Amino acid sequence: MTANNTVGASERTLRILECLEENGGMGVSELAAEFDLPKSTVHNHLDTLRRNEYVVKRDGIYKLGLRFLKLGAHARTRKQVYEEGKAEVNELAQKTGALANLAVEEYREGVYLYLAQGDQAVELDTYAGMRFSLHCTALGKAILAHLPEERRRNIIASHDLPRCTPNTITDAEELTEELATVRDQGFAQDRAERLEGLRCVAAPIQGGTDSILGAISVSAPTSRMKDEQFNDKIPEEVLDAANVIELNIKF
Repeated sequence: MTANNTVGASERTLRILECLEENGGMGVSELAAEFDLPKSTVHNHLDTLRRNEYVVKRDGIYKLGLRFLKLGAHARTRKQVYEEGKAEVNELAQKTGALANLAVEEYREGVYLYLAQGDQAVELDTYAGMRFSLHCTALGKAILAHLPEERRRNIIASHDLPRCTPNTITDAEELTEELATVRDQGFAQDRAERLEGLRCVAAPIQGGTDSILGAISVSAPTSRMKDEQFNDKIPEEVLDAANVIELNIKF
């Protein structure tokens, strides 16, 4: 659908939902101020959502309802890479003791599909359904590196490549060179590029020539993922897991 065919009221409702998610809940007055709309208009949107059980109201504050959990779970189970990948993510977390992740690309962003914690995993801000920039994560770089060249260039050109840490690659040419290295070595590395003090190694999950289904990774603090693990052991683990997922999908 082109911008000329969008429905203004529907877009406004979606922006309100996004605002509720970002803020953990808001009242009518806060939302009216945020969108510069009459309170009555905002209330109508919220009341429609509440009557259809997409938001709940507690003490004057509106929050997202659990109906979204059903929709998200349904969307996730329709991804074959999730169905075949979650067992490998669990095993990877158990083997490494770290945090293992499975992600895909959608609308030029990464989306976490599934995460599993090993016995030494650290708590991060990540969760299933969370979206993230592709340029600053091992998962994102593993996916970007194996997209068709024209699409990869379009994604890089359309993003500002924001800096998340001092190590984030923010130059398009440097990122392109990094992605060539990823293709050559078969795996991607995040050198504390999204979160300071965190390393991550990811391998692409491919479905054939110019077909990238997603990526699988292991994340751990730099103090625990030493150079030998970062450059040798963990890459072997994620590459093996990705290969198993690819074979399960294929056969």
